[in-house]
Amino acid sequence: MKRTFTKSLLTAAVVMATSSASAINLYDKDGTTLDLNGIGFVGHFSSDETYGNADSSPSWQEAAVTYGLYGNKALENVSLYGGLAAITTWVDGDGDAAGNSSGNEGSETDIEEAFIGIAGNGWDFSFGQQGFHLGDGFLIWDDGLNLGDVSGFAPELNRGGTYWLGGSSRKSFGETAILRLGQEEGIRGDVFWLKSDNKAQAETELAGINVEHISDVGTFGASYIKGMDVTPSGALGGALDNTHRDGQKTVSVRYQGNAGVENLFLSAEFASQDQGDATREDGDAWYVEAGWTFADVDWSPMVSYRYSTFDDGFDPLFFAFSRGYGTWFQGEVAGNYAGPYNTGADIHHLSVVASPSETLRVGAHYFKFEDTINPFAGPGSSNDADEINLWAEWVVNENLIISPLVSFYTPDDASSVQGNTDTNTYFQMIAIVPF
Repeated sequence: MKRTFTKSLLTAAVVMATSSASAINLYDKDGTTLDLNGIGFVGHFSSDETYGNADSSPSWQEAAVTYGLYGNKALENVSLYGGLAAITTWVDGDGDAAGNSSGNEGSETDIEEAFIGIAGNGWDFSFGQQGFHLGDGFLIWDDGLNLGDVSGFAPELNRGGTYWLGGSSRKSFGETAILRLGQEEGIRGDVFWLKSDNKAQAETELAGINVEHISDVGTFGASYIKGMDVTPSGALGGALDNTHRDGQKTVSVRYQGNAGVENLFLSAEFASQDQGDATREDGDAWYVEAGWTFADVDWSPMVSYRYSTFDDGFDPLFFAFSRGYGTWFQGEVAGNYAGPYNTGADIHHLSVVASPSETLRVGAHYFKFEDTINPFAGPGSSNDADEINLWAEWVVNENLIISPLVSFYTPDDASSVQGNTDTNTYFQMIAIVPF
């Protein structure tokens, strides 16, 4: 697997396992192919502190396996393609540290993908149940939010409960129509309509346009997203209903590349958002990031810094695990359990990542969260904190990737979601099995 610093080995493995490169071919004749793809995830997690779980030091396990058939039919000027895949999830233990799962969900099997498409010279149109990415996931990276039975409080939000693994294993919006135009270089674009079937996302429906210019110095992009409809959940109400998304307008511009300098990495995005109603304030969010790879040093370490800022009213929409740890779940504890979840915060992120070999990648991340409030306590509270993540990604072989991570998370104030200023030690061990 090629060494890369802009995409983690975990992300690359997921892409490979859901592409023809890693498929098991079942049929290939006269321009017609049928492949079997699959990938499994298993994770063990533990936290010395709680962020909503009734257990003071929760420990839990998650597993998910996605498996399906993908076909292609070559015709004279176009090709037809499609996929049908299922996902089986399983949860055990105390449930996750934020109480978004209880550990009682057991196993569940659902349809994960069901789509068909047609592609020609420089265009591709598909519809059905499938994933969608916008840029590097600052605003949209699939529909992976995967709550459980929320300790029995809101059973209609239960999507299986693989809260951490859902961001990697689940990807499909319930209904989509996506038109892609252009090639891998030059001007390309997307016209998309997405409808979530995820009640924790208020079954948000949105449409948008994305335009990109891809060149040797990087990719410049601009997007417009319009919220079309929501179906509020009566169980939780408030912010989780996301009623402001009906009529919401989000405009963003972005850049990612090396500006023609081999060892340089630059990335930035600015998003401005007008809400569809008065239940949430309009807001902006942006980030700038720069990194340098010391290619002539052992292990080729990359050092990078990112500053991101989010207004209180900013809605981060469908962000997810995209480039790897820290993007866009900023801090394994803060990003998954304690908040601020990419809204109402200023975040400093310092990263060092190195590759001792082609199959091993190690990293250290430091996050500082500022100007935050405890969303459950309101004004006057603070959810400011410092967090350190230490992790590794090891490709044992083509069918096994292992990634351990340990985090040290320290709130600045006892009014935080954690409720004290103790340092929480959090641990997770992830195994990925492409097949």
